[in-house]
Amino acid sequence: MANEILNIAVVGVGSLGQHHARILSDMPGVKLAGVADPNEARAAEIAGKYGTAPFASPDALPPLDGVVIAAPTRLHCELASYFLSRGIGVLCEKPMATSVEECDAIISARDAGKAPLLAGHIEHFNPGVEALARFVKDPGFLEVHRLGVMPGRSLDVDVVLDLMIHDIEIAQSLVGRPIQKVEAVGVRVLTPYVDLANARLTFEGGCVANLTASRISRDRVRKLRVFQNEAYLSVDYAEQSVEFYRVEAGDASKQIVKVAVEVEKREPLRCELDHFVTVLRGKAAPRVGGESARAAVATAQAILTCMSR
Repeated sequence: MANEILNIAVVGVGSLGQHHARILSDMPGVKLAGVADPNEARAAEIAGKYGTAPFASPDALPPLDGVVIAAPTRLHCELASYFLSRGIGVLCEKPMATSVEECDAIISARDAGKAPLLAGHIEHFNPGVEALARFVKDPGFLEVHRLGVMPGRSLDVDVVLDLMIHDIEIAQSLVGRPIQKVEAVGVRVLTPYVDLANARLTFEGGCVANLTASRISRDRVRKLRVFQNEAYLSVDYAEQSVEFYRVEAGDASKQIVKVAVEVEKREPLRCELDHFVTVLRGKAAPRVGGESARAAVATAQAILTCMSR
């Protein structure tokens, strides 16, 4: 498969799946083998736009090397397991599933089918986050704000699984230690689900991550701040810009110095799909595998449980 054309399909071509189809349709070494969506008119529209065939059902797709699951979260377990168990590599959008039990089922299907599984935690492919991560060493405190307006798409999960899941996974990756304590509050405002949430995660060793996520804000804000011994870093997810200040010894005393951090801006989704192709060709391990995605869902569940008390 190293130099062959890879046949990759997209299942679910809503607000995000359409962009997977767009990028895959012009990637070298890749053929967009089809798009599947129960909304046949939508499938036909996206297929026509990107030069492929529409399908109403995933099991009608042609033979595949890989598939992107961008359907609603409640369908992830069924769809990902279907393809993985047949030996087809899967990029499953975040959250990987609605529960730890469903994540375990997906991982079991991956192992049974011996197929690669990449979870779509796209911020791992944000050039700003990649640049910041190089300088993070034993952080003491993280603060994240992910605020957005009410999306024009169907919502079948709380904001914790919809938006905060990004930052849960990034925080766990940067800290690299087990979580000891979870505290959280959440509010239902415009939907039957939690629309505004704040969580405080305490890790072994004392590091604390304070995460706020909202999908009912007037302005869009996506920022991560990291505080560690003699250093402060921040990243604007949307701008892909990084600020880095550290304490250095001067002539007479210590001083705060701004460190220039170069970031080459790129489209994170394209970077993620490039990586997926590399994984399918056997040239890399998934950057965010099933176990990491499961850990993020487990923390999200703990946050939601804390809110319901």
